[in-house]
Amino acid sequence: MAFQLIVLYHHPEDVAAFDRHYDEIHAPLAAKLPGLRAYTVQRPVAGGGQRPAYHLVAVLTWDDEQSFRAAMSSEEGQAAVADVGEFAGSGVTMTTGPSGSVL
Repeated sequence: MAFQLIVLYHHPEDVAAFDRHYDEIHAPLAAKLPGLRAYTVQRPVAGGGQRPAYHLVAVLTWDDEQSFRAAMSSEEGQAAVADVGEFAGSGVTMTTGPSGSVL
């Protein structure tokens, strides 16, 4: 069963600086994580005049939990985790767990 890391980025004070750092520095770091099978990013849009709950949502997928743990303990994983503190000052919420398709 696939294993995912979902990262929910809270709204930054400086949207342009956050997006620039994420797109130019962080995403390329994360894309180098060993064993990564899929990496998607969503920038939620407002619905019904409401502000989205999060500024950005990243979903990273590995084949299994063992692959995820190996990736996060690797040099690339440590670099990606350390970089979060460089641009996500408003905070992040992270969840991990097995994932599968319903359809």
